Amino acid sequence: MVQIVLRANILTRLSGYVLLGGVLVGLTGCGTGLGGGGAEAQSRQGQGQRGGDDGPAAVDVAIARTSPIEQKQEYTGTTQPYRDVAVRSRIEGQLLNLAVDVGDAVAAGQSLGRLDDAVLTAAVVEAEAELAAREAEVARAQTEVGTAETAVEDARLKLQQAQSDLARLEELFRAGAIAEQQVETARTAAGTARQALRSAEKNVGTRQQVVAAAQRRAIAQRAIVAQERERRSYTELASPVNGFVTKRTLEPGNLAQPGSEVLAIGDFSQVKVAVQVSERELGTIRAGQTAQVQLDAFPNQTIAGRVSRVSPAADPTARLIPVEVVIPNVNGRIGSGLLARVRFGQQRVQQVVIPETALETNQDQKARRQQGQAAGANAKASPSPQAAQGTTRGPRSRSPKPSAGTIFVLNNQAEKPTVQARQVSLGQRQNGQVEVLSGLRAGDRYVVRSSKALKPGDTVKLSVLSEGQPARSGKQS
Repeated sequence: MVQIVLRANILTRLSGYVLLGGVLVGLTGCGTGLGGGGAEAQSRQGQGQRGGDDGPAAVDVAIARTSPIEQKQEYTGTTQPYRDVAVRSRIEGQLLNLAVDVGDAVAAGQSLGRLDDAVLTAAVVEAEAELAAREAEVARAQTEVGTAETAVEDARLKLQQAQSDLARLEELFRAGAIAEQQVETARTAAGTARQALRSAEKNVGTRQQVVAAAQRRAIAQRAIVAQERERRSYTELASPVNGFVTKRTLEPGNLAQPGSEVLAIGDFSQVKVAVQVSERELGTIRAGQTAQVQLDAFPNQTIAGRVSRVSPAADPTARLIPVEVVIPNVNGRIGSGLLARVRFGQQRVQQVVIPETALETNQDQKARRQQGQAAGANAKASPSPQAAQGTTRGPRSRSPKPSAGTIFVLNNQAEKPTVQARQVSLGQRQNGQVEVLSGLRAGDRYVVRSSKALKPGDTVKLSVLSEGQPARSGKQS
């Protein structure tokens, strides 16, 4: 029994010594890990990083795909009347009065003013007097025609009488009751009557020609009278259209010359906006197409209009094509000279889109950080023009001169994948994405990110995030 107790005490002491030794050993190991062991690990890690610079760059590869891009082009123009008519003087004369002023509403046919018509009134009176003389001449000629027709009728009766007397005398002569001389006298009288009838009929034709000539002169004189009356009507200035007076050039008392402008009238039943579009957008605009118009005078209102005319001639210098858009003006609030912003609608086109990081694969990480820090400092030091001036509604379409960039395209035809540099033309940028206009086709594999700067012909190692990698088979160790 005593031996059993002694043996238990000995085992208890030995286990305590073993436990204390383990604690000391553990503390020694921890001190080594916190001290020299950590420095050694860091040294190995640094050597590994320096050694990694000599190896191929790890890259993320993506497949180029097309994406629908919304293009919203906005153009600025100025509102104009649908029709702008100049009221001009058609004759020479002094302006006596004007009944309207700038801003007054006028109706078609309304009298606006009057020129001096004294000389033209005298010309009308003279022409009318001459017309009366011509008409009197026509009346005299017609009377003479009537007299000549009466003479023809008298000559016809005389001829009938002479022929009747001749027939009776010839009957008596055959019966032997009269002498032959009496028959000859009757024959002569009948021939004379026949000649007189022909002369009277010819005189009627001559008189009728005189009447026709007189009538033509009278018609010509009537035309002169109408012309003089029309010229006199030019002294009254009338509005050709419904609208508003936009300009008043002459004042009462001024001498108006033929063709000189007196007033300008604008038809504001509709309003047109003239904009200049580039030849790149011309193919997407056609007559009758709808357009959205916003006026700075009414910022909260969008007006639906339509394209009324697309000019066939472009400016040879700027290569811009004039396009007219017509918008309704129901309440008449829209005037001329207002700034208008025209949009021809959004167009969705399929275009290759890549991340902007793909354009930085030829820069090392230090340069990227420096560029990011410089951009942040500039943004804090000087706010953008849009932030300084407020929100602007400028063109949202691609730049007329797209920027260029360089991306790296994967060439995995060799035993080890390599990259080749390719120049691309870039369009609009939004949300970290950039539109590729040319240089990259759908289906091409390109580098999105790289662990270090790339050069043409570099061998690369594809990361697990790369697209288009062959499926791996086998067991993982």
